[in-house]
Amino acid sequence: MTAATEILPFGDDALARAAALIAAGEPVGVPTETVYGLAADATSGEAVARIYAAKGRPSFNPLIVHVPDVGAARALVHLDAGAERLAATFWPGPLTMVLPALPGTPVADLARAGLPTIAVRAPAHRAMRALLAACGRPLAAPSANASGTISPTTAAHVAASLPGCVPLVLDDGPCAVGIESTIVGVAADGVRLLRPGPIGIAEAAAAAGLPIADSGGDGDGGGIEAPGQLASHYAPAGLVRLNAVEALPGEWLIGFGAVIGHDSLSRRGDLVEAAANLFAALHRADASGRAAIAVAPVPQEGLGAAINDRLARAAAPR
Repeated sequence: MTAATEILPFGDDALARAAALIAAGEPVGVPTETVYGLAADATSGEAVARIYAAKGRPSFNPLIVHVPDVGAARALVHLDAGAERLAATFWPGPLTMVLPALPGTPVADLARAGLPTIAVRAPAHRAMRALLAACGRPLAAPSANASGTISPTTAAHVAASLPGCVPLVLDDGPCAVGIESTIVGVAADGVRLLRPGPIGIAEAAAAAGLPIADSGGDGDGGGIEAPGQLASHYAPAGLVRLNAVEALPGEWLIGFGAVIGHDSLSRRGDLVEAAANLFAALHRADASGRAAIAVAPVPQEGLGAAINDRLARAAAPR
């Protein structure tokens, strides 16, 4: 455990301090366009172990490795023609691909949970891209929160979830997307959806020029292939009830569209706004003092599929 977590506004001085901490094997909090990540040197087993320790994360749950571009990814994993097309279409951006690790890959075994694959992404956010450039190495970076709890979309969320567990958080405001990246597996037989996110599976398969293949493990009896597949995940302290149109006694209601609650994902029923507000709304509900949380129905179309995936895992038995 470290001393109190320091929050610094993103800029040259904060970036230099963050890069120095990473070079020393420490994790730092940094925003991406999706959620805030807890970044450390992906090539150092000790640094990666500090991520797992800070989060209390199960070691069988692999981490996403962040790179600046497809060229850097090619030094770590094998990209076939479909993966190359996906990278050209969606990177930098909120798409993670699970791809075969190259023999002798520098990524630490612990970061990939001993699997023969690596989950890799080129993020779009200026802070994470600047940190990658300053460090000159791939960065493992799961969400910067205690394992299984609500993902962070502000620097304050990071400090509250990991008090004394991370020395520094770069603050560059709220995350624009607000839910984690889409994760896909890419192989000759097609593109498999491993975690829903901002990019739909049909869109990804079309860009890859491949069919949609059957999904892999879901964390509920199947093997864990990628982050975010545990059945219970993204969970607030209080129990969560879904598809609610009104609050029961003792509940905090998060509305959507016509369902007006104590808070709302989007009063105008906008799924992009709802995704950006999801985790912040859950944090506010957790801080409300109510014993339970109710959430209004969210359509399954488009980004709604990713939102409902996170909500289902937040409401799952623990």
